[in-house]
Amino acid sequence: MRTTDIIGRKPELETLKYLYDSQKSEFLAIYGRRRVGKSFLIEEAFEGEISFTAVGIFKKDTDSSTYKKTQLVHFHECLIEYGLNREDTPVPESWREAFALLRKLLASKRARKKVVFLDELPWLAGPQSSELVEELGWFWNEWARKQKNIFLIVCGSSTSWMLDNVIRDYGGLHGRLTEKIHLQPFSLKECEEFFSKRGFHMSRYEIALCYMTIGGIPYYMDKLRPNRTLAENIDSVYYNRNDVSQEFKDVYTGLFTSSERYIDIVKALGKKFYGMTRAEIESHLKIKSGGTLSKMLDNLIESGIIKTYKRYGEARVTTVYQLKDFFSLFYLRFIETSSKYTQWRSLQRTPAFYTWAGNSFELLVAEHIPQLCEILRIKDPAESYCWTGKTPDEKNVQIDLLIPAPMERTDYLCEIKFSENMYSISADYEASLRNKLEAFINSKQHKKTHSLQLVMVTSFGLSKSIHNGSVNSTICLDQLFN
Repeated sequence: MRTTDIIGRKPELETLKYLYDSQKSEFLAIYGRRRVGKSFLIEEAFEGEISFTAVGIFKKDTDSSTYKKTQLVHFHECLIEYGLNREDTPVPESWREAFALLRKLLASKRARKKVVFLDELPWLAGPQSSELVEELGWFWNEWARKQKNIFLIVCGSSTSWMLDNVIRDYGGLHGRLTEKIHLQPFSLKECEEFFSKRGFHMSRYEIALCYMTIGGIPYYMDKLRPNRTLAENIDSVYYNRNDVSQEFKDVYTGLFTSSERYIDIVKALGKKFYGMTRAEIESHLKIKSGGTLSKMLDNLIESGIIKTYKRYGEARVTTVYQLKDFFSLFYLRFIETSSKYTQWRSLQRTPAFYTWAGNSFELLVAEHIPQLCEILRIKDPAESYCWTGKTPDEKNVQIDLLIPAPMERTDYLCEIKFSENMYSISADYEASLRNKLEAFINSKQHKKTHSLQLVMVTSFGLSKSIHNGSVNSTICLDQLFN
């Protein structure tokens, strides 16, 4: 296995190495958002060590028999490429025949561990998925797992298909997976490492802005060039591309069947940065509650497109669904609509920019809660949440990120502020902070045995001020890169 040239992905590489070095056959499923780098990770980690690989080909508007024939032809070509003799190997007419030929190929290999990589498995399976799934299950159960040296890796961007047919399958693959990897976007630290290795000399502030526009998605990051400014690079992704609208659609076409229905949910959430309750989603889209919506929301969560968080302080605890895919958020806010901002330069330092940047910086921080907890030395945090309430004089207040630390009997109230310089707390904002503290202290969520820590998370820290007295800790952007 190669690991030295791969940026980040340390937990994933440890899993891959453990499975590769084991003394038995292993079966791994890897899934995640389209463009997040699933295929790249496997191909780089096992360069020169793959005994067989085949990639499903996406075909649209094709009948099932023609679709299957096309996939089998490509599968056959891969079998020939990896060692079978063309003259002795006819094109298989079924997946049973295809996997029988795969067994023949693998039996001829002398590798200590025979890595089999089936990429874009949902596309390989096609409209009639059951046949491939059944034969893959038979191939694994009746042969591969008994060989003790097969490492079968299946991968797919279609999250709903991977969940239904592999990870949560109750047929031949039920309980057969050795491990699964849900590949996530890069963290800020991994983005910095990526850009450094590619010859960029970006400040951490610019890396954060880049993250807030395209997220930690390697595919989009790879489109950037070190001889361009940040403005030119962002323009190249969004403003100078005729196909950016198609790219937005492709994200969801690649992830899900019935992608239009998923896009409707994403667009609804894109209009409400702090998210919507399930009832609000149902009302906005005029759809009935039920299992179909539940499954769609679960699939969007599993794919890393949306997340849920708890909102406390109202009559009852509310689950809120929030769009967290930075690419989708930026696209829906500034590209899909007839925006007057036709370049990144025209958007910079406008009121719309500061509103977007403030929101996106909050999301960036929320996506780095493990780093936040490490900085604050929180050993065993409970689930973070949002809190809304009222002051004694009935003013509404909100704490966007609250991290309970039960073992330390402390609640960390995080205020997140984006700025281009050190943030200055005014007299009015200090009063607002005190109101929030007082309102939370008097709420049902505050345990009387717990102390409070008010944490300011900002781009560059706080400027010196007589109004900083309520703040217990400050965290700046730099620290989130650790």
